[in-house]
Amino acid sequence: MAIHRVFDTSRDRLVFDVGHQCYIHKMLTGRGGRMDTLRTFGGLAGFPKPAESVHDAFIAGHASDSVSVAVGMARARTRLGEDYHVLALIGDGALTGGLAYEGLSDAGGSGEPLIVILNDNGMSITKNVGGVAELLARQRLKPQYLHFKQGYRKAMKVLPGGRHIYRVTHKLKSGIKGTLLPCSFFEDMGFTYLGPVDGHDVKRLTKLLRYARDLSCPVLLHIRTVKGKGYAPAERNPDKFHGVSRFCVETGAPVRPSGTDFSKVFGETMCELAGEDPRVCAITAAMAPGTGLSGFFETSPERSFDVGIAEGHAVSLAAGMAKQGMTPVFAVYSTFLQRGYDMLLHDVGIQGLHVVLGVDRAGLVGADGETHHGAFDVAFLNTVPGMTVYSPASFAELRTMLRHAVSGCTGPVAVRYPRGGEGDYKDDAGLTAAVLRPGRDITLVGYGLLINQLLKAAQVLEARGISAEVVKLGRLTPLDWGEVARSVQKTGHLLVAEECAASGCVGERLGARLLTAGVALKSLTLCNLGERYVPHGSAEELLALCGLDAGHLIKRVEEVLRHGEKAAGCAADGAGIF
Repeated sequence: MAIHRVFDTSRDRLVFDVGHQCYIHKMLTGRGGRMDTLRTFGGLAGFPKPAESVHDAFIAGHASDSVSVAVGMARARTRLGEDYHVLALIGDGALTGGLAYEGLSDAGGSGEPLIVILNDNGMSITKNVGGVAELLARQRLKPQYLHFKQGYRKAMKVLPGGRHIYRVTHKLKSGIKGTLLPCSFFEDMGFTYLGPVDGHDVKRLTKLLRYARDLSCPVLLHIRTVKGKGYAPAERNPDKFHGVSRFCVETGAPVRPSGTDFSKVFGETMCELAGEDPRVCAITAAMAPGTGLSGFFETSPERSFDVGIAEGHAVSLAAGMAKQGMTPVFAVYSTFLQRGYDMLLHDVGIQGLHVVLGVDRAGLVGADGETHHGAFDVAFLNTVPGMTVYSPASFAELRTMLRHAVSGCTGPVAVRYPRGGEGDYKDDAGLTAAVLRPGRDITLVGYGLLINQLLKAAQVLEARGISAEVVKLGRLTPLDWGEVARSVQKTGHLLVAEECAASGCVGERLGARLLTAGVALKSLTLCNLGERYVPHGSAEELLALCGLDAGHLIKRVEEVLRHGEKAAGCAADGAGIF
C-alpha cells in the first residue's frame, strides 16, 4: 500500500521476487473485482503477469532474480534517457539464493537509481545488539536526520578542509554502525541503507519511500514484517500459508483436506531407507514440507540438510557428499531443478557420482501455471551422460523405483513423479516397460499419470471396435524401447502421450530409435505440451487444453486409423502425426 502511495506502477517498475506477495498489488491496480478467479483457468494468475496488466512489470515465479531484473531495467532506463523509478521487492527467504547476491553486488556498484525493499519476515540479516541498536535505528530513520545527512555531505564538499573532516567522521560513524547495526554489509556493496523499520507502519513507510525515491542512488530499505499479519491461522502456521489452495476463512482449514500423494509416499520411503542405510541423507532447497521430507527431518536431523533457495548449491553439495561415500537424495520440484542444470553436468555427471534426484511436481501442476509446470526435465535430464531417469505411475512404483535408485544404481539417477495422488492405475509393473493392455490396431505409449488417460481411451476404443495396446514406460533414460518395438511391429501405428515440452520428448527419441533399428511405422503421433508455456488451471482443464485427456486421445486415434498412412492435422497444440 505504501508503494502505491508513492509510485505509479503503470510507469514505475515494481519487480516482485516470486509473486505470492502480489495479491494486494493486484487489488490496488483494478483487479479487485476478479480476485475470485485467482489461479483458476482463464482467471487471474497467482503471480505478476505483464499480459494481465500494465502494472505488472515482470513475471515472477522463481525466487532471487528480482534485483538482477531491476538493475537491468534501471540500466535500460538510463541508456534510453527515460524517466521512471525502479523497485525490487525481495523477501528474506529469496535472499538465501546466490543469484540475489549477484544482483545486489552489481546493483550497488552500478550507481543506478533504484530501490531494493527487503521484506524481512523471518530471518534477521544480522543480529541487532540490544536497545542501543534499536535507538540508533530509530534515529537514523527520522526525516530530520536524513535531511541533515544530505546537507552535511554537501557542506563538507565546499568547506575548506571539509572533505578531510567528512572522511574522519565517516570512518568513526561507520565503525560504530558496523558494530551495532545490520547495515554495513549492504553499504559496503554500494547501497544507501535505510532500516530496519516496521513494515506495518504505512505512514512511516510512505515517508521513507519518498525519501528513497529522491536519493537518486542505489537504496536498500530493510523492513520487518510478521508473516500472515492480522490473520491468526497464518500467523500461527506461516509455512502452511506460504502457498495454499482454497481454505475456510473462519478457521484456516483447507476446503478439501489433502490425502496421500506422491510427495508423502516419497517421504515415507525415504524414512524407511534411512533406517536401513546410514549413508542415506536428504537435501532440500527450502521445501522440506512441500517435498514430503518433514518426517525425515524429524527422525534423522543429523542427515537432513536445508540449503535455502539455492538449488545449484544443493546439487554441488550432493556431489561432494557422494564423492566421499554418502548417498545423497535431493528432493526438488522439477521447475526448480532447472537452476541446477550446470551442476548436474559439471559436478555430478562428469564423475558419474551416485546422486539421487527426487523430482517432484513433474508434468502439469495446475494453478501455479507457466512458472511451475514440470515440462522440461524429461529433455534436460536426458542430456546428462550416464543419467538414469525413472517415472512411476503409481505409489507402489514410486516406492520400488526410489529404493532401486538409492540401493541398486550407480551414477546419477532421477525419479520423477507428479503432484497429487495416483489414478485408477495402482499396480507395480517394476522398472521396465510393460504391456498393460494388449491390442492389435495401434500402440499407445505413456508414463506417469497419463497412463490412466491411455487406459481409459483404450477401453472406450475397444467398445468402438478399435483394439489399442497400452505400453507403460518405467525408465525414460536410457530409453527402454524394446517392448514398444515389439508392439509396433504388430500394430504398425504408434501414439506417444506425455506431459512435457515437445522438444526433446520421449516420443521423438522413440521414433528415432525405431527408425534407426529399421522398425516399420505406418504412423507416429506425438501428443505433448507443444512448443509453448502452458497457462494455469486445474489439471483436468489443462489436460483437455493440451489434448491429453482420454476424450482427445480417442479422437486422435480414430483420426490416425481413419487416414491410415496419410498425415493428418493436429487436434491440439503439441500433437503431431508423421
